[in-house]
Amino acid sequence: MSIVKGPQAFPRAEFLRRLTAVKAEMDRLEVDTLIVGNSSDITYLTGYTAKSGYVPQAVVLSLVDEEPTFILRRQDAPAALHQTFMDRGKIIGYSEALIGNPDKDGFDAVIDFVNEPGAANRGVGVQLGALSARSAEKFRSRLPKARIVDCTHSVAWIRMIKSDLEISTMREAAAIADAGVLKACEVIRPGVREADVVAEVAAQLARGANGKAGTDFAPMYFCSSPRTGTSHIQWSEDVIREGSQINLEIAGVRHGYVSAIMRTFSVGRPSDRLRRLHDAEVSGLEAALGAVRPGATCSDVANAFYRTLEKSGFQKDSRCGYAIGIDWSEPTASLKDGDITELRPNMTFHLMVGNWIEEDFGYVISETFRVTESGCEVLTKSPRKLFEL
Repeated sequence: MSIVKGPQAFPRAEFLRRLTAVKAEMDRLEVDTLIVGNSSDITYLTGYTAKSGYVPQAVVLSLVDEEPTFILRRQDAPAALHQTFMDRGKIIGYSEALIGNPDKDGFDAVIDFVNEPGAANRGVGVQLGALSARSAEKFRSRLPKARIVDCTHSVAWIRMIKSDLEISTMREAAAIADAGVLKACEVIRPGVREADVVAEVAAQLARGANGKAGTDFAPMYFCSSPRTGTSHIQWSEDVIREGSQINLEIAGVRHGYVSAIMRTFSVGRPSDRLRRLHDAEVSGLEAALGAVRPGATCSDVANAFYRTLEKSGFQKDSRCGYAIGIDWSEPTASLKDGDITELRPNMTFHLMVGNWIEEDFGYVISETFRVTESGCEVLTKSPRKLFEL
């Protein structure tokens, strides 16, 4: 029986392009089979975005097959049928007997598939860094004749350079993030509960922008006075008060692709200290963006920010950004001193210059940008101002 698939995020040809790039890397590593278990990499290779990665699942690529095979929990297989470009025969649901089983799990189903008669085992690539020690040992012990190659970030490095379709999707996500900032400006008021503000912003992120709906929620951080020295806490049950400061970090999401943004809000007149920090951070952010060009390194961009910030008497201890794409951050490159990753066109980054100076004082601003042939394109468009409400 065939299944009627809904509209796909990307055409089949886009996924085949991605698979070709990954297979070229497999060939370079002398790997016949690649087992991909990272959820973001699975999204990249198939279009699958359902939240089933809390149990073992994997996409298995072979150099001899055009399409990969997706092995996942049986009850999640219908989601793969609907969301991916792949034929039904390439989606295998494993038995519920492997769930909550102390002796076997879904990775045993993956290994059974790889061990089928006739399978070529010149080399098997496994994302060992994403596995528990027990699961990694299982792959080694149950594939004794294979040369196991650690391919933890092999797909992630390929993901860093986006296609034009991916960039278009991230532009859509950025517009959604900007709409969320605008909504926050409308609803942050004295006497309003933080939870109610976040509910309105979340609704906007779901509704989307420019006719494009948000297709998921990324983590949302709403750090208000006296908690502005924190970076990753959510909203509270408090009521917003006159004089409150709010540091907001949100993102728009389209088909797994994330564009993030951070902005700071002041309910009433901000302090002189906050104004000075804002001015210094914006100058540093703009200096960093000015340093973006093909051939520059992540370190070059970061140090342009740090040098400018220090001229104003402030310092930032943490990195000032990271590669972004599917599922918020990509694990391959950071905008920090010493990261010599070379920038190339259509790489995308979250230039995140949030600065947490004391336990009860911090400030945030950020942009999502892409590297162009001659500089950068900032995808998020919200004003770079300290929002006074």
